[in-house]
Amino acid sequence: MQTYYVTTPIYYVNDEPHLGHIYTTIAADVLARHQRLSGKDVFFLTGVDEHGQKVQQAAEARGIEPIELANQVVERYQSLWPELEITNDDFIRTSSKRHKLGVQAMWRRLENAGAIYKGFYEDWYCVPCETYWTETQLKDAECWEGRVCPDCGRPVERVQEESYFLRLSAYQERLIEHIKAHPDFIAPASRRNEVLSFVEGGLNDLSVSRTTFSWGVPVPNDEGHVVYVWIDALTNYLSGLGFPNPEVPAYWPADVHLIGKDILRFHAVFWPCMLMAADLPLPKRIFAHGWWTVEGEKMSKSKGNALRPATLLEQFDADIIRYFLLREVPFGQDGDFSLDALKQRYNSELANDVGNLLNRSLAMLNKYRDGVLGPVSDEQEIDRELIADVQKMQRDVDASMEVQAFHLVLERINDVVRHGNRYVEENAPWALAKAGDVERLDTVLYHLVETLRLVAVQLTPFMPAKMQQMLEQIYNRDLADEALLLSKVGGWGLLQAGHQCSKPSPVFPRME
Repeated sequence: MQTYYVTTPIYYVNDEPHLGHIYTTIAADVLARHQRLSGKDVFFLTGVDEHGQKVQQAAEARGIEPIELANQVVERYQSLWPELEITNDDFIRTSSKRHKLGVQAMWRRLENAGAIYKGFYEDWYCVPCETYWTETQLKDAECWEGRVCPDCGRPVERVQEESYFLRLSAYQERLIEHIKAHPDFIAPASRRNEVLSFVEGGLNDLSVSRTTFSWGVPVPNDEGHVVYVWIDALTNYLSGLGFPNPEVPAYWPADVHLIGKDILRFHAVFWPCMLMAADLPLPKRIFAHGWWTVEGEKMSKSKGNALRPATLLEQFDADIIRYFLLREVPFGQDGDFSLDALKQRYNSELANDVGNLLNRSLAMLNKYRDGVLGPVSDEQEIDRELIADVQKMQRDVDASMEVQAFHLVLERINDVVRHGNRYVEENAPWALAKAGDVERLDTVLYHLVETLRLVAVQLTPFMPAKMQQMLEQIYNRDLADEALLLSKVGGWGLLQAGHQCSKPSPVFPRME
């Protein structure tokens, strides 16, 4: 069976889950669900990054140990994901024994390959970003006078300590060649160009250990040093699969790492160089999505507008949140979260289009044919056009999912729904019933229900609970324990004459 491995970044435990965290995780879940629907053996990994200086500082500020802070935040993530219908296969913690073993095994591989050497680091470091900066980089970014981080704008601090270094410079040309030879390796294209420009500008060797704090994974055979938090964190993609036993896990390489654009450099530069040095395959794709503002403003603690998932879930079903986040803006671009936009999107596409087609089709089937599908006869061109559109939609969905174009997936499915609503008007089942044209009425109603069934199947990764409600009305049975597979439910014409459908029950009532 073909495998599929999708990951989110591991989230820092110095803050609670927010809109950005759920965005990445929902996107990963939709990919995982779609690939399971396609019959693949899927592994979906998420988790938390518990190590590093800023976590230690955050814990000290609260008067608790770092592991206590981590435990508190981990519980919030692990309780949130089921509420958002996230179906991750594993949840990795960097404080776990299995992860520490993986990090130390990665370190030894790098060391044995001659990719790590010991030296002395004296330059600048941003604690919030966990990023090293040289004086030249700060000057080039016009940040030298204020000594602030070019990425986050917060103060950097001078670091002087003994350190191990990773020979990033040794892998510069090889990384450039890989990016150019694999155009889909980094997405979207704007991020690929950004990384390529950065690497072509020259890579400096990277300081990969710290001695000024202790909250992290000890360097093997030199416990005065702690492994740099990004070397630690990135290794989760392997340790979550059991690395180093086996050395190359079954699901590796990852089919796609989903990340925010703020951590692109770590994933698209440091991580591939680490893997090259360790003689391990590179991930197939790294996709950096954009950021969300809220009602036109950047999210921040000081403004109090950092939209929390719990607040959203008090107002909307998880499925509606999932749908809106992946429908509103192309994945990869920045977007603005607005309650008015969510309600408008819901009413226009879900209530007026999908919900309306479901309600009117099943209502007419029950009114005119007692809820029972009749045989198809004398299929006309208008029927064949609808079938062709539904079948092409399924192929288009697959193609767009492969490149994480979620908004195109949903737009294409909506095209079919609108086609279905036009088909109702063009065929006027009420007029066929009044005229006693039972054969044509049965044919039209069958095409409507079958269209709805396949629309619901393709929307299931996005709105699993809502689509289960739709499919249970169509199939007239409880589907709670049934695993949908396109090989079994994806073909046109699988509903048989004589099949009984339920009476319609609103799945998408209008929002006021």
